[in-house]
Amino acid sequence: MERIGAIRGATTAKGNTREEILAATRELITELVRRNKLDPEDVISVFFTVTPDLNAAFPAEAARQLGYTGWPMLDSVAVAVPGALPRCIRVLFHVSLGDSGREVCHVYLREAKRLRPDWAGAD
Repeated sequence: MERIGAIRGATTAKGNTREEILAATRELITELVRRNKLDPEDVISVFFTVTPDLNAAFPAEAARQLGYTGWPMLDSVAVAVPGALPRCIRVLFHVSLGDSGREVCHVYLREAKRLRPDWAGAD
């Protein structure tokens, strides 16, 4: 029986510039794919959110820059919670895990490591 899974990840951009948002997102996607040994064909969809202080680029553009042009992707703005981590980019991958019992590896980079310290050290 084929399993469907969800993989979470987050990172932060150094500033609200197109270059910073795209660089941070490319790094996050690359690590998420590498650590989970994902075949791009196994990705069902990708959902990105950014904190309201990041509006200079769409994170999905970074995935297209990496060559992932066939993935259905959506960008959104996260809820503006007072005191929340600034300049944060979050991602949720929906993937086909096949019929194996393999586990997923959630990826938290840069300042976002403090959001989920229990997942941040996974390699």
